[in-house]
Amino acid sequence: MKLIVAIVQDEDASRLISHLMSEGYGVTKLATTGGFLRAGNTTLLVGVEDEQLDSAKAVIEKVCKSRKQVTTAPSPITGTTGVYVPYPVEVTVGGATIFVLDVEQFVKI
Repeated sequence: MKLIVAIVQDEDASRLISHLMSEGYGVTKLATTGGFLRAGNTTLLVGVEDEQLDSAKAVIEKVCKSRKQVTTAPSPITGTTGVYVPYPVEVTVGGATIFVLDVEQFVKI
């Protein structure tokens, strides 16, 4: 048995949960916050049998696509101390970060 820990953008989370559940996977949702953009993301825990791993990862890949987003980043003004002006920066968001862990024992009480 495997445990998939998938970190996805909040925007993709509900669609991904729906797709996984319609395929018969149980999903536990944890609200988390990302470090780079300080934006909300969701961590999903999905327990699968070894032979289901590839199909579960395929569902995640199908739903969670990377995309570009413009955000602002502070830039210091030359010749001044502590004065910053925001300027637009294009970053890639979305997609999924997936960790697959071996499960030694699974007990449902």
